[in-house]
Amino acid sequence: MQVVFLDQQTFSPKISLDNIESEVSNLICYATTTQDQVIERCMSADIIITNKVILSKEILKQLPQLKLICIAATGMNNVDLPAAEALGVSVNNVSGYSQNSVCQYVFSQMLEYFSNTSHHNNNTQQGHWQNSPTFCFHGEGSQELAGKKIGIIGYGNLGKSVASIAQAFGMEVLIAERPYATKIRENRHSFIHVLQQADVISLHCPQTPETENLLNSKTLALMKTSALLINTARGGIVNSHDLLHALKNNIISHAILDVLEQEPPSANHPLISALTNNEINNLSLTAHIAWASIESQQRLIDLVASNIQNFMK
Repeated sequence: MQVVFLDQQTFSPKISLDNIESEVSNLICYATTTQDQVIERCMSADIIITNKVILSKEILKQLPQLKLICIAATGMNNVDLPAAEALGVSVNNVSGYSQNSVCQYVFSQMLEYFSNTSHHNNNTQQGHWQNSPTFCFHGEGSQELAGKKIGIIGYGNLGKSVASIAQAFGMEVLIAERPYATKIRENRHSFIHVLQQADVISLHCPQTPETENLLNSKTLALMKTSALLINTARGGIVNSHDLLHALKNNIISHAILDVLEQEPPSANHPLISALTNNEINNLSLTAHIAWASIESQQRLIDLVASNIQNFMK
């Protein structure tokens, strides 16, 4: 079986492909692949591994030897699934690999925000403690997580894990019902109630037509002015222009984003421009790395290998 990995560079070079190589006769890896390179590179492929490269109906029709597509991610929107099924090509994805990594990211960012760790480290490096007339130098201080309310929007495995850790810190967990639900399930609260009451909102829902632009000018205005928004889900759940307005006008206190609606984003993306031009100082932005601990990446690749093994059997 010949396997072509179309976008290996979406993973760290530290990640081992040994488990995949042990299952197949030939593994060809490309760092990245453009759309017009897919057919040429995959003409002899029995199996394609793709993280984000799009496999459309037009492409799939030109790959008669293809038997299996392994999506090296959870989301499957980059493959035309009906076309694959009609052509007899199996498609599988992976899930459950990034739970620890995402949760760790959420709380590392939350702790940095409320504990002001970098600020206090800098105070000592800048000599403020050494020149203090008292035994401590308070600087901008810190706040405890205990007693704060965290709103979880999206209560799958990730949302449940974040909720469990939050409870260990003594936080009060508010699980949001779906935005347009007519009935509130047990142990949940209405979407609006969660926005109004939470000190922290953490997004863990998928991006669907129902959740696209879920956080917009109207819903952001419902949040506390002291609230912190964390998005490790999908960029399109938050309207970037509306969020920028909310941050500039202190409608919410701070936002921590690991995702944007286009990735990689353009240099003139409104949030990136505002951040780099020092128009705002209440945004923390990382490059879609919440999922990407070394352990999480290796777990994902090993799950791809398991999918190939199961298919071969």
